[in-house]
Amino acid sequence: MSDTLTPAAHEETDDAVPEFPMPRAADCPFAPPPEMMRLHSEHPVSRVRLWDGSTPWLVTRYADQRALYGDHRLSVDPRLPGFPHASAAFQDAFAKNPPSFLNMDDPEHARVRRMVTAPFTIKRVEAMRPTVQRMTDDFIDTMLAGPRPVDLVEALALPLPSLVICELLGVPYDDHEFFQSRSKVGVRRDATPAESRAATGELLTYLDEQLQAKLAHPADDMLSDLAGRTRAGELTRHEAAMLGLLLLGSGHETTANMIALGVLAFLEHPDQLAVVRDTDDPQVVAGAVEEMLRYLTVVHNGQRRVALADVEAGGQVIHAGDGVIIPGATGNWEAGHFPEPDRLGVGRDARRHMAFGFRVHQCLGQPLARLELQIVYGTLFRRVPTLRRAADLNRIPFKNDGVVYGVYELPVTW
Repeated sequence: MSDTLTPAAHEETDDAVPEFPMPRAADCPFAPPPEMMRLHSEHPVSRVRLWDGSTPWLVTRYADQRALYGDHRLSVDPRLPGFPHASAAFQDAFAKNPPSFLNMDDPEHARVRRMVTAPFTIKRVEAMRPTVQRMTDDFIDTMLAGPRPVDLVEALALPLPSLVICELLGVPYDDHEFFQSRSKVGVRRDATPAESRAATGELLTYLDEQLQAKLAHPADDMLSDLAGRTRAGELTRHEAAMLGLLLLGSGHETTANMIALGVLAFLEHPDQLAVVRDTDDPQVVAGAVEEMLRYLTVVHNGQRRVALADVEAGGQVIHAGDGVIIPGATGNWEAGHFPEPDRLGVGRDARRHMAFGFRVHQCLGQPLARLELQIVYGTLFRRVPTLRRAADLNRIPFKNDGVVYGVYELPVTW
């Protein structure tokens, strides 16, 4: 292994290290930031500067990203020195709370993950299809019966995944405004440590109360299962509440953004929308979902790691203690793997995208997210064939300030 720099591996001088995250181009809101794509082309393994002045490595090429995702010499533990935190609030949260299984390395990660895997198997999720279809139709019915224009985020994109995850966890949907408002704080890069601490504390208190109720009156839901594991000594109450928090937040936040941003992308590409609207083939819709996941990659500021030992990527030695950021958006827009990557093409075979990560830490809930997206995209445009934006694209508020990309509002009419 060598420290020699090559054209594929580049360490910027201190003054030239670019700030991260990088801004998107206002006229190309679906594309990764231009500066990030420039680095992908010219310096695919390079230093970037974070909010705290640290300079982790940004690894932008598809093959390097997949290799690092499976490399045991990289850790997801945010308590380790050198871990590239997204903000002061994230750093504070990880320092104050034990990590969730998302931020554990194997074998502990595998032990905890096994406890919550069963409800997200493809077979179990597919059995939910009629229920999610009915929920989707009910929300669309309500939308069509109301005034126009309507904010699609509030009418469909946010409530549907919230209702689905409430059903799975056994949380009352009547409480959705409470947990949505607190969850939003948790994914904002600009949230202060105090704001994040308060929101997380309120959610953990709420979930601990729910777990206590499930101990007294268990049901067929995930919180009841977690409560049973606390009784059996497999988890502490705090660990169970943290798992509930993770499932509640991630179960609606990313899917809600994919629904709204995906609908907007379809509206901007009417030829691709027509393919989805006019088909009777569920495989066509399923393929369109994979392409939209590739095209948008809503977890847009990268997966974070820290090196436990020296590792090489793209000809560059990443030393033990160095932070690493893996932005899936650049790999998903790599022409060598996805020809004409800037073109939304629902007929493309995009199944090898990395929108859900890769290897052991890939998203647990991806079968459920796929199901919800297939049903929404396959139903909304068929039932509302004249759906269109009710505001200029440059007036749509995009979520440039969060760890998950999307839109705050999407006014539509028909």
